[in-house]
Amino acid sequence: GCFECCIKCLGGIPYASLIATILLYAGVALFCGCGHEALSGTVNILQTYFEMTRAAGDVIDVFTMIDIFKYVIYGVAAAFFVYGILLMVEGFFTTGAIKDLYGDFKITTCGRCVSAWFIMLTYIFMLAWLGVTAFTSLPVYMYFNLWTICRNATVVDGANLCLDLRQYGM
Repeated sequence: GCFECCIKCLGGIPYASLIATILLYAGVALFCGCGHEALSGTVNILQTYFEMTRAAGDVIDVFTMIDIFKYVIYGVAAAFFVYGILLMVEGFFTTGAIKDLYGDFKITTCGRCVSAWFIMLTYIFMLAWLGVTAFTSLPVYMYFNLWTICRNATVVDGANLCLDLRQYGM
């Protein structure tokens, strides 16, 4: 009856793909949220402690670059959202229940090619993601260090200065 139908339906769910998709979305959300927070905090620190303002006109300044990086983060999040859906659909179509239903040689050969393509693409994305992580972790680390320094700094001679770059020869 109904119980057997539910068990059969639950047997066709690719739980590994479902968990991997949830982990992918959690990682992208974490990357997007932390990147946005770090970039917004950097703008706040630059305006508060270094008295920098946006340049008038079409000049590319630090604030424009920060806005561009924010849009890049949003684009990466959207692209990985779509890629996660594609991987989940591919996971559903390569389960044993689908293979039993559509077990022709041509269909399974096409499925193997699609699976191999997604595995290769996922491996390339993993390497690219490691590069993005290495590239973006340093500015986030610098932001949190600067934020900690500026939060704990004492006001010197009434100036709103938390970091003196002369310490570093600049």
